[in-house]
Amino acid sequence: MLQSVSNTPGVDTIDFVIFPPRVLAMQDTFRPPWFHRNVASEFMGLIHGAYDAKAEGFVPGGASLHNCMTGHGPDAETFEKAVAADTSKPHYITDTMAFMFETRLVIRPTRYALETSQLQQEYATCWEGIKKHFDAAAKG
Repeated sequence: MLQSVSNTPGVDTIDFVIFPPRVLAMQDTFRPPWFHRNVASEFMGLIHGAYDAKAEGFVPGGASLHNCMTGHGPDAETFEKAVAADTSKPHYITDTMAFMFETRLVIRPTRYALETSQLQQEYATCWEGIKKHFDAAAKG
């Protein structure tokens, strides 16, 4: 990770991080990045392999942009696989490389980026069908 600090404590100007092959060793928990929104803008790209939060639809050479407070996270299929997964043993993520720029600033795509035929117009549909698994009455 590379970090460019700002004059605001706890809020960086921009961070750059890579997601290399790695081991997810936590047990009895949801492992992919969870569905979330934050004040940071995130520009993420996949160099090669598959990304664990979106195995389909996020191909090498592809990128995604989620500006401030835009909800994002694993697609419905990845979410269901993660809920049903055996998390009693470490999970090895191999043969992959992704990167992310995260900034407190808004990233403005160019007109070309917004009008290109390569833009995934139906991108947001990947979250349709995510089922709630939370049960407030359950005690764990």
